[in-house]
Amino acid sequence: MRTPHRFALLGALVGSLALSTGPASAAIGGSGVGDPYYPDDGNSGYRVSHYDVRVGYDPARTRYLDGDTTVTAKATEDLDRFSLDLKGFTVASVDIDGAPAKSFSRSGEHKLDITPGRRLAKGKKFTVRVRYAGKPVGGAWNTMKDGGAYVSGEPHSSRDWYPSNDHPSNKATFQLTATVPDGWTAIGSGLPGKTTTGESADGKATKTFRWREDSPVATYLTAFAVDKFTVHHSKLKDGTPVIHAYSPGTEAASQKWEGLLPDILDFFSSKFGPYPFSSAGGIVVSGGDGDGPGALETQTRPTYDGSMFDMSMTHEDAHQWFGDSVTVADWRNGCLNECFAQYASQLWEEHKGADIDGYFYHDTVEEQKNNPEYWGVKLYDPGKGRELDPALYDKGSLMIHALRRTVGDKAFFATLKQWTHDHRGSNATWPQFEKLAQKVSGKDLTGFFNAWVHSTKIPEKKYLYPGSLAKLTK
Repeated sequence: MRTPHRFALLGALVGSLALSTGPASAAIGGSGVGDPYYPDDGNSGYRVSHYDVRVGYDPARTRYLDGDTTVTAKATEDLDRFSLDLKGFTVASVDIDGAPAKSFSRSGEHKLDITPGRRLAKGKKFTVRVRYAGKPVGGAWNTMKDGGAYVSGEPHSSRDWYPSNDHPSNKATFQLTATVPDGWTAIGSGLPGKTTTGESADGKATKTFRWREDSPVATYLTAFAVDKFTVHHSKLKDGTPVIHAYSPGTEAASQKWEGLLPDILDFFSSKFGPYPFSSAGGIVVSGGDGDGPGALETQTRPTYDGSMFDMSMTHEDAHQWFGDSVTVADWRNGCLNECFAQYASQLWEEHKGADIDGYFYHDTVEEQKNNPEYWGVKLYDPGKGRELDPALYDKGSLMIHALRRTVGDKAFFATLKQWTHDHRGSNATWPQFEKLAQKVSGKDLTGFFNAWVHSTKIPEKKYLYPGSLAKLTK
């Protein structure tokens, strides 16, 4: 959402001749892209295509980060000023296309306002280099007992460690270069690059790790973790690299599940379409002091707090399709992430022989049928602060199963594959999914979606026990 600011003419001559010290209006990118829940998130006026994030972290200096990030973007309107999202830190300098910005300042909780030396014309590609350092203050930054650190947060995290257009609607490719003391390892998203050695300003040996993710990634899904990791390398059957990293003390409990990942991804590929990324794996950290989620589907390599096991893996890796490859257009659409990821774990259980019609669906409905709170949150547009409400996981996964039984397996899985194909690497909304489900199934699903997704009451019986589920009520 653009927020224009008008500048009056500084003077005028009598008659038809007028003088002005500059343009009649300044072109200023808006603070916020218009998310109905988080209106200050992101920034209008440009689109980012790539992040080159360079950081230095020394665990001996806990909660201090040196950063040097270059953002490559394209102006979508004339810009005399624009903003990036960055929370905390001291900004030392800002360059635009290699030249110092005219000025920069901070505003609000997380805005870095930048004035270039000259107007950036609509359509112009440009780079912004920001040098910054200091204490990360956002809740997505977590430090571990031994001094290691990791980033994990939803719906926000990138602003807590690098300047960005921090909204999922602006996905971009990502490159991380992280320098840490020798003996420590930095893990990121995507594929690893060359690791080099060096020396810090005080003469200590260092290592620099490089990672790149060439598929567009939402800012909250970019991974960064530093610890004395044990790193395992393997490959999927098709040659896709798999990288698992374990913090000290997490390997024994988690490694036994590592070999399950190829089977999980193969199974999901058969149901959702091809695995959408060029690498896979997981980051298992020993726990931190922040308030991030216990596990997060950081793209290509989910981050797990404490341990990795089958049910957490199926949920987070299903997100690689639902949330990471196909990403919400705004935070009203969280069901596109969590309803499907939660149901994916039920699909895995069914794959292993479980009767999910019975123990999962019927038993849950019967247990909750007289609990109005269970049904009291809408699955689409649930309200600010509820974009990740438990209802999206619980009621949401029931809804997905009821949809499957309503349209039948052929149409249901065809819909999922079409969905992940059509929106791969981009953003989507829940109403778009409803439209596709109706098109593929050839059925009028208006009543179903109104009862399950847009209502705050338990669905009536014909929607609660559709198709083959009806026999469970007899």
